[in-house]
Amino acid sequence: MRKILIILLSMVLVFTGCKKASNENKENTDNKLEKYEHTFFDTFDTIIKFVSYQSSQEEFDKYKDIVVSEFQRLHKLYDGYNTYDGINNIKTVNDNAGKGPIEVDPDLINLIEFSKENYKKTSNKTNIAMGSVLKIWHEYRERGIEKPETAKIPSLDELQAVKDNMNIDNIKVNKKNNTVELTDEKMSVDLGAVAKGYATELISKKLMAEGLKTGIISAGGNVRTIGKPEDGVRARWGIGIQNPDNALGKSEEQTIEVLYVENTSVVTSGDYQRFYTVDGKTYHHLIDPEELMPMTYFRSVSVVTEDSGIADFLSTAAYLMPFEESKKFIESYKGAEALWILNDNSIVATEGLLKSMKSQGATSTNK
Repeated sequence: MRKILIILLSMVLVFTGCKKASNENKENTDNKLEKYEHTFFDTFDTIIKFVSYQSSQEEFDKYKDIVVSEFQRLHKLYDGYNTYDGINNIKTVNDNAGKGPIEVDPDLINLIEFSKENYKKTSNKTNIAMGSVLKIWHEYRERGIEKPETAKIPSLDELQAVKDNMNIDNIKVNKKNNTVELTDEKMSVDLGAVAKGYATELISKKLMAEGLKTGIISAGGNVRTIGKPEDGVRARWGIGIQNPDNALGKSEEQTIEVLYVENTSVVTSGDYQRFYTVDGKTYHHLIDPEELMPMTYFRSVSVVTEDSGIADFLSTAAYLMPFEESKKFIESYKGAEALWILNDNSIVATEGLLKSMKSQGATSTNK
């Protein structure tokens, strides 16, 4: 959602004990690595930051250029609101619902297949086929932000009227021909629950294939770490979990917890990332596919697992479940850990994550 770009990131990179970042670092004569960073704002409707320790600006720019160009390319493919010359993207697919197959880029094919395969693994909570419902909420949210005094929520009747157009099996993929077809002319695909994390993982793998040994990508509520920070001090990256009240302007405390990690992803879904207010009550963008309404079980959930696309998928699903069900769901997924911020701002985490939490004694220098 375009107007939410100015909201602070859901993750805060914590760089204690490292040198000041600069894009004007002079050539090192002692072979020490310096910290470089680059921030940009024009993709996936969020602030994206890339940080790495390299021997020179030239070496950093080699990787930075990959990050920027790949985010720009994937943003266009996964964009459901805009068209681009010479590109068949998800908007093209939606515009041709019920009209036959559309040839698309393999990276779009792969994301759709990834989403379909993981749909049942997430208890049917993360459904890319619910674009018709999300479009209604998007339009109400946009109008509510534009004119707060007239803000409303959609009626349940209006939402129920398009619920039958959410069958994910009506998305037909032909990998041999690189085509996607929506067999229901009234359906719409929305990749917002997974596209950013999936793109971040694709880009991270490309960076590593190009030789990157140390780095971190922060894309809104999605963080992917590569290796460890090569500052000669720390063994792990520090990822700050944002205080939901800070994002809403109700607290000056920016972070509520810090996780120390390496070679993994941390992805947060929360009630403070995209929202609007109706009659004094906030309504966020995470919509349950059965209830067709935002859920309010807790403030946020942060999922930690190696693959950023999986973490994005899981965080959406886990956010839409009651706490006990959500915790059991995460614990059943091999290699995944999670941290929940409950409605009273207390914190609960899976047992495997405790050793990574600052509040439990973890630091950037210990393992």
